[in-house]
Amino acid sequence: MRIAIAGAGKMGAWLAAELSRVHDVIIFDTDSTRLTAIGAAQSAASIAAIGAFEPNLLINCVPLGLTIEAFDAIVPYLPARCMVSDIASVKTGLSEWYAASGRPFVSTHPMFGPTYADEANLHEQNAVIITESCAEGRDFWRALYQGFGIKVFEDSFDGHDRTVAYSLATPFASTMVFAACMKQLDAPGTNFKKHLDIAHGLLAEDDRLLAEIMFNPYTIRRLELINSQLAYLTHIIKDRDHEEMAKFLNKLRDNIGFAAPAQTAG
Repeated sequence: MRIAIAGAGKMGAWLAAELSRVHDVIIFDTDSTRLTAIGAAQSAASIAAIGAFEPNLLINCVPLGLTIEAFDAIVPYLPARCMVSDIASVKTGLSEWYAASGRPFVSTHPMFGPTYADEANLHEQNAVIITESCAEGRDFWRALYQGFGIKVFEDSFDGHDRTVAYSLATPFASTMVFAACMKQLDAPGTNFKKHLDIAHGLLAEDDRLLAEIMFNPYTIRRLELINSQLAYLTHIIKDRDHEEMAKFLNKLRDNIGFAAPAQTAG
């Protein structure tokens, strides 16, 4: 297959290197310094060069928030039956864009951001393929993911964004609040170190990526739930209410499927 990739960031470069092992790949980025020695992939000097390559598939890996803008710029140069694809973490507006394009498409989300994942060992990672995608596109991504041992889930455009608000925006917001309350200091304790490591990893991500995940339309409801639970916890602490605290902690254990520890005699 002839594959064009737009965007040579961490994910785009990784895909170009891996796919160029078995496919003819060309990659383009507005920052030409990113295009040096990416596997066996060719470098495109311009968007027009992508069109001249006559790809069968375009994978859009530009920064989140610029996905549709990049499609609008590149698609006019593509062959009529070239399939288009994205790896965006938030799918807002993409369903409508794909419908209007009239092209075969596949939308996916590799949920192993390069900051956290070991790209050489992805067997514990997950990916989502959007159910509205064409069969050929779903088969392509499923085969790629399964070749790395990645567990594949399917979900709709809307369902995906609801899940991202739950699975990404909620822990991201919690980590941001943790970092907002910190100073540049070290503290004893394993729990503090674990949370600090998570904060370092999160804040190493691209600002636009973090912003767009938090701007997901379904994030607000998750933040409202966080605020309500913080208000409840604040009330318990102010009243030093041991009985209510025990109820709250048991509810948390139920939420995460964790058995309550045996209580020692007082």
